[in-house]
Amino acid sequence: MDSQPAQKRRKINHPDEQNDLPYQDSSVEQSQLPATTIAPITNPPSISSSLRRSISPPAVRRNGKASLIPSEQTKPLTSVPSKSSHQERRPDTQHKLISSPVQLSHVEGLSFSNNIDTVGLRDIIGDPLIRECWVFNYLFDINFLMSNFDEDVRELVQVRVVHGSWRSEDPNKMRIDEAVKQYSNVRAITAYMPEAYGTHHSKMIILFRHDDHAQVIILTANIVPGDWRMCQAVWRSPLLPLQDGSPKGQSASPIESLAAIGSGVIFKRDLLAYLRTYGQAKLGGLTAQLKQYNFSGIRAALVASTPGKQNLRSCDPETETIWGWPGFKGILRRISTQTSTGRSHIVIQVSSVASLGAGNKWLDGTLFDTLATTAVTKSKSRSKPRFSLVFPTADEIRRSLDGYSSGGSIHMKTQSTAQANQLAHLRPMLCHWAGDGVQPETSTTSAEPIDVREAGRRRAAPHIKTYIRFNDESMQKIDWAMVTSANLSTQAWGAAINGAGEVRICSYEIGVVVWPALWGDGVGDRAEMVPVFKKDMPDVEKEEQESPATTRVGWRMPYDLPLVPYAKDEMPWCATAPDEEPDWMGRSWSGFEPH
Repeated sequence: MDSQPAQKRRKINHPDEQNDLPYQDSSVEQSQLPATTIAPITNPPSISSSLRRSISPPAVRRNGKASLIPSEQTKPLTSVPSKSSHQERRPDTQHKLISSPVQLSHVEGLSFSNNIDTVGLRDIIGDPLIRECWVFNYLFDINFLMSNFDEDVRELVQVRVVHGSWRSEDPNKMRIDEAVKQYSNVRAITAYMPEAYGTHHSKMIILFRHDDHAQVIILTANIVPGDWRMCQAVWRSPLLPLQDGSPKGQSASPIESLAAIGSGVIFKRDLLAYLRTYGQAKLGGLTAQLKQYNFSGIRAALVASTPGKQNLRSCDPETETIWGWPGFKGILRRISTQTSTGRSHIVIQVSSVASLGAGNKWLDGTLFDTLATTAVTKSKSRSKPRFSLVFPTADEIRRSLDGYSSGGSIHMKTQSTAQANQLAHLRPMLCHWAGDGVQPETSTTSAEPIDVREAGRRRAAPHIKTYIRFNDESMQKIDWAMVTSANLSTQAWGAAINGAGEVRICSYEIGVVVWPALWGDGVGDRAEMVPVFKKDMPDVEKEEQESPATTRVGWRMPYDLPLVPYAKDEMPWCATAPDEEPDWMGRSWSGFEPH
């Protein structure tokens, strides 16, 4: 932690403020190494090697390279790959503590203390019990994907890659099509993209295992190496067993009308509805398999978008899945906020801000109105929430692990008149990602030092997307929290309702939202959610032991608190604008040129 007050932090010129030294390969310059380059797998092991040893727990492997920090290649896998809600009861308190339902990604280059309770791609797909893997994403490096499967079953796992690059000249499609030729067990599936400005931006993995379990994983990272050197998030369902009393090949039919939002039954309904939008010919086999599994262990609500128009006047939210912001608004209407005399604080943290339309009507009248929605209560209505937007500055990109290389994945255009007007509207909400650069001196020298709760991710550029409603300005309690692929755009969330009652969505997106009541028993067991830093399990401080809540759920934070607002002269990172100021590796930025 900095020895000086937060408002007087010094500017650093090298990313080692938290003892996080970036890994460098001396044989190649970072600027010469494409983000999606990885050596092809050669000489795969014979299948017989897996038959001569136990597959549970999997063996720990070494990559032959000495390292001062753990990496996702050298970390041993856990014997149970799912991270269900781990809980414990502390002997010195009556509180039941539940670890964060969301984990941060392991980032090679950060210190060990900043990688506690993190997860790498190998932790997700590296179990030798996996028999089938469906991967939904925007960008793929197939060789990188395959290198993270267990080496003894890598050629046996049936892998399906779902992407939206349908144009024959699209570089992503060409890379995928060429790479899958190397693997007889890998097949690429192109999603139908009816909207010209839409993308297949969803990031999800669905696993089927030899022990008759399935698992759903929702994440924020593309399947390319560079993304796993940035800050990302991962939500993993518990292992889902086959339906009780249902032989393999048959499925039970739970009564959805009796289930609550946030239950596994509704999650399953919504996930199957999302998968059906791809079409029976493309994903019919996947949906048929998932129907067989019991989702009752899930405590979360699915928030997804699919391209097309949805007429809200003819939709029944009680029986149908609603996409985009209308679907999220319907969920938030069921979530009661915690009682507080203070003003709620909603923090949006994304890696891209698109052009949101003239006059900021969509941002204020549609998205912010949605995020401010709560369950109707008899208590006095509270004031409207305060909104903040966490986004990195150019200085924070320059000082990140990969310097300017990370900037090609983070976008907010500020160059045109319309973009400058939008920025002016957003400016009062803008807050730093790292917050440890040069800060203006306060007007008084007697200011009390600020207690900074450090997330340990300052040097990892943010590709994560989170939306969090804090109970009040102290930001000690959380009303709800979401991790998603959806950035700040009408393409992702859907446009405002038109005169016909329709909402138009352009892209595929997927995320999960959770809230404290999902872990309460609805009777005497009250639950609360709190931000946690550098670990997944919450603590109970002495002064909090008398809290009426008996269950405390953590939410792993990717950024420090309190937030650090932008100074008047600070600008958000703009990837399309050239920048001559060198990053910490001495490189300038020529500007991002989208395809």
